[in-house]
Amino acid sequence: MEIGQKVKVVRLRDRLPANVIKKIKENPVGTIKGYKVTDSSGVGIVVKFEDNFATWFFEDELKLIQ
Repeated sequence: MEIGQKVKVVRLRDRLPANVIKKIKENPVGTIKGYKVTDSSGVGIVVKFEDNFATWFFEDELKLIQ
């Protein structure tokens, strides 16, 4: 996955607050804006949504949109 690609959130882990989960479920499509080094699980992917909200996900939580 590369910066600038559109992705859809297809899975959510329990690490996010309920209000953020609700926001993402309402509009699960965003654009990859960068990467985040996680503690020991590898690299996270930073996704920015249409409302300028951004958060990071593990790769298995996202699907590329063609």
